[in-house]
Formats: sequence, C-alpha cells, structure tokens
Amino acid sequence: MIIVNYNAGNILTQCVDSCLKQVKQVIVIDNASTDTSLTDLKTRYQNENRLHIHHAGLNQGFSAGCNRGYELSTEQYVLFLNPDCLLESNAVQKLVATLESQPDAGMAGGYLANPDGTEQGGGRRNIPTPWHAFVRAAGLYHLNKFCPKLFPDFHLHKQPLPDRPIDVEAISGAMMLLRRKSLQAVGKWDENYFLHCEDLDLCMRFRQQNWKILFVPNAKGIHHKGTCSKSRPFFVAWHKHKGMVYFYKKFFHKQYPGFLMWIVAAGVWLRFTAAVCSHTIYYLAKLLKLKHE
Repeated sequence: MIIVNYNAGNILTQCVDSCLKQVKQVIVIDNASTDTSLTDLKTRYQNENRLHIHHAGLNQGFSAGCNRGYELSTEQYVLFLNPDCLLESNAVQKLVATLESQPDAGMAGGYLANPDGTEQGGGRRNIPTPWHAFVRAAGLYHLNKFCPKLFPDFHLHKQPLPDRPIDVEAISGAMMLLRRKSLQAVGKWDENYFLHCEDLDLCMRFRQQNWKILFVPNAKGIHHKGTCSKSRPFFVAWHKHKGMVYFYKKFFHKQYPGFLMWIVAAGVWLRFTAAVCSHTIYYLAKLLKLKHE
C-alpha cells in the first residue's frame, strides 16, 4: 500500500492505522511536509516493521510520489490511498478478491464516502471528454434524464448503487488498487501532472490497453477530501486546471477540431478564474469578520 503525504495532520496516523489492519506493507512517501503528520505517525508506530517511511525532500507532486512508492513496493497488488482516506473493515480484501475473480481487470476502486456517509463524487465516473466537460460546465447535464446519450453526466454517484462490482470508465486515485503486472504493461503515473487528473490519465491508458476498470461498492473508505490542500487553495486550483488542459491535449487533440479544443481550454481557465475569485471573496469576508470582532 502506498500513501503520498503532504501535511495531512493527524488523520495520516488514522489512515495508516486502518491500513495496517488489512495489509502486509504500508509505504508512506512524504513530500516535504512541514506539519506534525510524520512526527505523530512515528510516535504511534515506533517499532512497526510493516511501515516504511520515505522522505522525498521536496514536494514532488502526487504522481511522482506514487511512482516512488511503487518502485519501493513488492506486493502483487498495489493500493494507492490518499492520506485522508480511512479504510473500512476488509476493504482491501474485497478489492483484491474482485481483481482475482476477473483476470482481465487491471484496477479496482471502492465506494468513497463523505464523513456523513453519503457517496462522494469521483469514485465511479465516466471519462470527462471535451463534450462531457462542456455539458457539465454549461449545466446541460440537467437534461440527462430526457436525453442521456446527448447530455451525459460523467459523475455516476447519483445513480443507484450497484449490488456487485461493475465496469466503469474511471475511478479515483484516492483509493485505487492496481495489479502490478498491469501497471508494468501500461506504464507508471505521468509525472507531468503535479496534482489532479493523473488518475484519469491512468484510467485512460488502462482502457487503451483493454484492461477493465472495476467499481466495487462494498469496499468502502471514508474520504475526508481536501485535507492536504485546504491550506493552499490557489496553488491547488492552479495545478488542477493546468492538469485538465494537459489531459485534454494529450488524449483528445487528434479527435476534436482545433477550435473546440481552444474553447475547452478557455473554459478551463475561465473556471480557474472563477475559483480564484470565489476563494478571494471568501478570505476577504473572513478577514473583515475577524476585524470587526
């Protein structure tokens, strides 16, 4: 199991605790954290030989961290888990059993829940093609119930929960079990992504090489989304939108006319601008509130 940590706080220790109950090896790649997350972890597990901590020395990004962890791992199945995701009982065993039952499946992801128990978006989804992204950005996905083929929504978490593992186009890197031989065949995480969209990239490449991707509804994890990124929202937003542009260019520039790709890129950066404005207004409001208290 591989966990890439960056200032996750005390939830990192909770995450590792949930993992050690289920796996033989936990590798934590730390991207130069400045909080107490590693200190807390080392204090809790001073003599745990199944836990291996690697200090990267710099914030190399999520993809690079995953690759370093993969290079250090030895197991047949490799689980990538966010440090703010807490595994529920037997989640890993259920993911492994699913892959073992379907040799043509290369990866499997579980049910990602919010802390309130509701299903989180991203655990099961379609690939956000340029058309899918336009439908989502323009709000046309509301027409999905009338014309699902023309106005698809790439988020699937609002659909009824299946009662067994199903094929999907993409799962989330927050909880992603990979068959080692499939990752060796497809290639490692693309380090051109610093943060966000790298999991979609990997799913695209798995599908291109005819590996199935499975969503396993009874393998659950509670994902406290955004724990590592809340202290630097502008930094995270920049890399998220930069990754989106790179993803579209990498996989779709030959399939779509240039003017449409330009519109998609413009839409991504407009979305980034809106996100920056929203964060700025939020922080200004907080400052004004504190000033008047």
